[in-house]
Amino acid sequence: MEKKNVVIDDFDFSMIADFFKRVDRQGPGGDWETRLATSMIPDFKRKIRIADIGCGKGIQTFVLADEYDAEIDAVDILPEMLENIEMESRSRNMEENIHPVQASMDALPFRKKYYDLIWAEGSIFIIGYEKGLSYWREFLKPDGFVAVTECSWLGNKRPENMKWILDNLPEIDSIEHKIHQMAEGGYEPYAHFILPETCWTKNYYEPMQPAMEAFLKDHPGDSKAQAFIDRLKEEIAYYKENKDCFGYVFYIGRKV
Repeated sequence: MEKKNVVIDDFDFSMIADFFKRVDRQGPGGDWETRLATSMIPDFKRKIRIADIGCGKGIQTFVLADEYDAEIDAVDILPEMLENIEMESRSRNMEENIHPVQASMDALPFRKKYYDLIWAEGSIFIIGYEKGLSYWREFLKPDGFVAVTECSWLGNKRPENMKWILDNLPEIDSIEHKIHQMAEGGYEPYAHFILPETCWTKNYYEPMQPAMEAFLKDHPGDSKAQAFIDRLKEEIAYYKENKDCFGYVFYIGRKV
């Protein structure tokens, strides 16, 4: 039987947190792209409530705080990520507007129909695209918006090693099908755009290099730590080899 590729979820939360707390971004993205997504959503013209789900250290959370007059619940299951949001909120005098919430994205401790906007950059794959859109819809007000990034095929070309990507991203599909799934999930597909390569390379993978070295120095002789870094290096190499086949797409929908 062919061996299954190692995926990030194979490692325990403590190791994942210990590495990703060392980098600003926990997934591909960019401040400009976050702002572009907000510009595609109609102006609410009032103070709103936002849930940033799978927020990580909150780099996009603070972009949202700059773009909106909003109360933001920043949700992550890892306390190490939320500690950064607490510190950053204090340094920016935003404690009254940004609220760290430790919770799993499939068991949110919120009231139904509470939010005007649900945001999830680089995180919906954890719960699953269709499942996440369906479950999170319960927490949106009527005509509320959802904005997520999801890995998608960029055309008809496919990687030679399909097994790796299907092991790691089993729900990857075409942009057209992702839009169809959003519509089937009870949303009006409102806008979408492909994140540029720099969101992966310059913003996400390049800052990982010094973090990898520091992580291994802090875990000398730890075979699990080495396996974790090997997995990340494998991902980087796979993306560079196949970046014309797949990428992240921002999908924006309105609850109907």
